[in-house]
Amino acid sequence: MSVIAALLATQIGLGGLDNLWHHELQERLPSKREARLEIALHSGRELCYALLFAGLAWWTWHGAWSAAIIGLFAVEIVVTLADFIVEDRTRRLPHTERVLHTVLAINFGALLAVFVPTLLAWARLPTAVVRVDYGAAAWLLTGAAAGVFAWSVRDALAAWRHFGKPTWQRHGLRPRRRPDPKTVLVTGATGFIGRKLVYRLVERGDGVIVHARNAAKAADLFGPHVDVVASLESVPPETRLDAIINLAGESIAGAPWTRRRRARLLDSRLGVTRALVALVARLTVKPTTWINASAIGYYGGRADGGRIGDDALNEKSSAGRGFQSELCRRWEEAAARAADHGVKVATLRMGVVLGGDGGALPALARPVRLFAGTVMGTGAQWFSWIHVDDLLDAVTFVLDEARLAGPFNATAPAPVRHAELMAAIAATLGRPLWPIRIPARLLRAAVGEVAELFVDGQRVTPDRLQALGFKFRYATIDAALRKSLGRPTRAAASVGGLP
Repeated sequence: MSVIAALLATQIGLGGLDNLWHHELQERLPSKREARLEIALHSGRELCYALLFAGLAWWTWHGAWSAAIIGLFAVEIVVTLADFIVEDRTRRLPHTERVLHTVLAINFGALLAVFVPTLLAWARLPTAVVRVDYGAAAWLLTGAAAGVFAWSVRDALAAWRHFGKPTWQRHGLRPRRRPDPKTVLVTGATGFIGRKLVYRLVERGDGVIVHARNAAKAADLFGPHVDVVASLESVPPETRLDAIINLAGESIAGAPWTRRRRARLLDSRLGVTRALVALVARLTVKPTTWINASAIGYYGGRADGGRIGDDALNEKSSAGRGFQSELCRRWEEAAARAADHGVKVATLRMGVVLGGDGGALPALARPVRLFAGTVMGTGAQWFSWIHVDDLLDAVTFVLDEARLAGPFNATAPAPVRHAELMAAIAATLGRPLWPIRIPARLLRAAVGEVAELFVDGQRVTPDRLQALGFKFRYATIDAALRKSLGRPTRAAASVGGLP
């Protein structure tokens, strides 16, 4: 039984890694309506494992009862095969997930090969359920059964919710009439910022064309209130566009910036942007305005030899060094080519966008919620941020002022230091913040250059927006966190003497 227990433990570990890393952190499958069938299959497979783990932890199943164990294994195989088919039809699996699935299948095959003789021996015994005690292995299986069962329930509830009304109906999306609607083409529309922007445009009465590779996801989010195009080449030349808003680009955070990942990050931005410029070139009537996303990464990490960069950066500040600066600079340069066709190109260099249902804030707040909040680096690095509602206001502000062009820093007027941010999150949630720092050197060793996003920081100010009279709804971090996290700020949390 020790070999069987070891194989079961391996299956538990690998399956948990697959669920946590791929399904939750990378793909966020439970939040995607188009993944509802896959989520339902995951729930069924998890239930099979929960029953197997619980059943094998403390009992042996003799005679006719052995058929129950055989049946669970058979159901698991059928569900897994169906899951493979559905996955390939509905999403693009990363290489690591395919490799992990292969390893899981091999381990499951080994488990069957070892366990089948035991099952056959059980089947020949008189029908009975006999209690056994495997010691620590039994408790491991019991704990795994409880965890997998909870995960099964969670996935079942998520799938059930997605089989109901589509997202746009649950959101209550309703277009209104306006006397001078604009027609706007939006790329990156199914992301955290993009979907909120499309809702804003539709609800204020504009016509929206969405460029989305996943038409099913766009249909779930926006329903009949937008036109969806899967390819920019399919847009007819006679299409009349007042504006283009280009948000398309893979998230820069997460995995290390390997050579391959850098190429993918660049291609996700430059490929769509060049296709948009080609579209503008062949349109009979050119759009007036182009709003292109960028980021304060344009200014690069401003730490110098371990010293935090305290200089305020505005739109006149020079580009920085490093990959994040190169990425933003090349993206802005690609978008600027639309000016050759008479289009006003405005670039929004966004700070970290805060919202309760997406972006960076849930990841920042999660350890704090779990009583594990701490500070990265010295805590003195600057954190330039903007609430998502203010960002949407900034986009529509520039959209309605068709004469505006050039870079705009889309950041709140009051950047804070990282330690202040974490203390504010802890105070808003009523949680402690431990006086422990994660050393910058450790982060750089773990994730390489991507650690710049967490431990270097930039002090960026929205000078141009403010000079034009733009008003922020959430000008302070406390106001933004109260709105996003939904709780009133309590007394400040202890940050262990951090500045």
